[in-house]
Amino acid sequence: MNLFSSRTPLIIFLIFLIFFKNQPLISAQNTNFNFPSFDSPESISFLGDSYLRNGVIGLTKQLNDLPSSSSGTIIYDHPIEFSNQEFTHIASFSTRFSFSITNVHPSSFGDGLAFFISPDNQTLGSPGGYLGLVNSTLLTKNKFVAVEFDTRLDLHFNDPNENHVGLDIDSLNSIKTADVFSVGIDLKGGNLITAWIDYKNAEKSLKVFLSYSSTKPLEPLLVVDVDLSEYLREFKYVGFSASTEGSTEIHLLENWSFLTCGVRSSRPRFSPFNVSDNSVIRSPPRKRVSASGSKHHRRLGWGLGIAGLAVFCVFIGLLGYISVKKWKGMRMDKSLKAELVTGPRQFSYKELKAATKGFHASRIVGHGAFGTVYKAFFPSLGTMSAVKRSKHSHEGKSEFLAELSIIACLRHKNLVQLQGWCAEKGELLLIYEFMPNGSVDDVLYQVSDQGLALKWPYRYNIALGLASVLTYLHQECEQQVIHRDIKTSNIMLDANFNARLGDFGLARLMDHDKSPVSTLTAGTMGYLAPEYLQYGKATEKTDAYSFGVVILELACGRRPIDKEIEGQRMVNLVDWAWELHSEGRLAEAVDRRLNGVFNVEEAKMLLLLGLSCANPDSAERPSMRRVLQILNGEAEPVLVPKVKPTLSFSNHLLLSRLEDIVSDGEGGQTPEHLFEISVV
Repeated sequence: MNLFSSRTPLIIFLIFLIFFKNQPLISAQNTNFNFPSFDSPESISFLGDSYLRNGVIGLTKQLNDLPSSSSGTIIYDHPIEFSNQEFTHIASFSTRFSFSITNVHPSSFGDGLAFFISPDNQTLGSPGGYLGLVNSTLLTKNKFVAVEFDTRLDLHFNDPNENHVGLDIDSLNSIKTADVFSVGIDLKGGNLITAWIDYKNAEKSLKVFLSYSSTKPLEPLLVVDVDLSEYLREFKYVGFSASTEGSTEIHLLENWSFLTCGVRSSRPRFSPFNVSDNSVIRSPPRKRVSASGSKHHRRLGWGLGIAGLAVFCVFIGLLGYISVKKWKGMRMDKSLKAELVTGPRQFSYKELKAATKGFHASRIVGHGAFGTVYKAFFPSLGTMSAVKRSKHSHEGKSEFLAELSIIACLRHKNLVQLQGWCAEKGELLLIYEFMPNGSVDDVLYQVSDQGLALKWPYRYNIALGLASVLTYLHQECEQQVIHRDIKTSNIMLDANFNARLGDFGLARLMDHDKSPVSTLTAGTMGYLAPEYLQYGKATEKTDAYSFGVVILELACGRRPIDKEIEGQRMVNLVDWAWELHSEGRLAEAVDRRLNGVFNVEEAKMLLLLGLSCANPDSAERPSMRRVLQILNGEAEPVLVPKVKPTLSFSNHLLLSRLEDIVSDGEGGQTPEHLFEISVV
């Protein structure tokens, strides 16, 4: 009995330690996959002109002896984890694959293929010398690490010859190249070639081996001393791309294996006994114990028991506190969920926290009035998403419910697709499909080393897509949707630079042909219609005004409110463009960064359409359906007066109200001279 009594507290203490010892640990994962052939490549995505035939992958178009310009990509569907959360361990990797490059007509030259590592799974570049890696108009947009097997001498990219291997990082100007003829191999000879690419992070070295046989050569063809740590952080995608330009070159891939090593968690494994998992605790042989020794052990047992009991009580107290807090959170969640519509998937908070690495700062891709947007990876789905996290749970509740209830029932190719939602832990979160090219605002004003990022065809297509989705929202939905916050930072770009309208936190539903309700709300200075500032009434005409400002931005490459090129005076884009129009110099408003490379007629149409939509008199603005017809060439453009109409408001407009209505999203002050408002 005494023996049992002395051991009971100790047993409780040991149970407590075992409880914590068995808690799950987060560990990073190494990757290993192998395709001996491609008979059933369920984990591979085909982009562009790539295809599968008889267990062999073709990266460019199938040919019938006719020259072709083509580009294609294949990507392993599941992102590869190249580092742990703290970036303390970066993976080494090895890949092996067999390929052949054949040319039906030997006199025809092609371009070659590349193995790449990319942060997204939408890498598809242009035909020609771009190897399917980069877009000809956006040379620095795609981010990648690639090993090129180049079959064309392109002086633009400083190629040494038409038969070389090179390492490329974010550019087709190779860091280092090697002549493949030096090992007796002709890349485009039609023979099956096996390549090995090994990167060892500890040595900061990448090696490329080539052979006509399946035996790896002792000496590498290319050795590059390079630290890829900055390019192999978190999750990346791996794949192959190829391209041709007016040639009969064919690029085939017959097998592929890939593995990483060295990715591990930086967290030490907790063990109260400081032994390995494979250790065995052996019982010591029994000894006779004296009476004094028995008393000593009894006192020691009671000491440990009391200490264990105290720790256990603290643990119970903490558990009770957490339970009460969780119960309160569940009450809020339950009341909130009762207001939510059914449809999109409900994610758990645990899922989202894991997918965003604990909402880590490295996963932030944007900020908005609603809160912060994070990039999220879901291993079970093998997909990337964007998670919008509310800045303030209570204040953001109405915006959250508005966005969810509205966009959940909308379907249009130019809308950002809602994938799900979460309302737990006092948090409000929305999950959207990930837009790899960011927002129009990000890209429009970005100038790379190679020149302007957003070329004219993309700009016109963005205007067309935005007009299409606004026509849908205003006139084709069961209930009319007024967005109320149309601006370039809320227009996202998918992998093909198609416009996707998002951020419905300020949107409102209303029946068609009903009078708008006056509501005090927020917006962004420069995009707000004058009558909205006066009355706070959102209509389809106020959305049309914002649309007009956006397409003026696209045509002019200037922000809605910007400083003069020379001087410090702030200039309103609509006023500036209208002044040029009144002087017969509207063509001068076109973005000079385009260097004259644009469709003159389309540019003139966009400028006039922008001014007509931004007319201070809302009655004179065209409907979005009419705008869409004009952009499609199905209707005549709207006549725009040479002189900008003035607007008269009653004197009850208070400047203090502007501060309530207008958000500081565009930074700041509200200069009075930016508005043509006469007080009567």
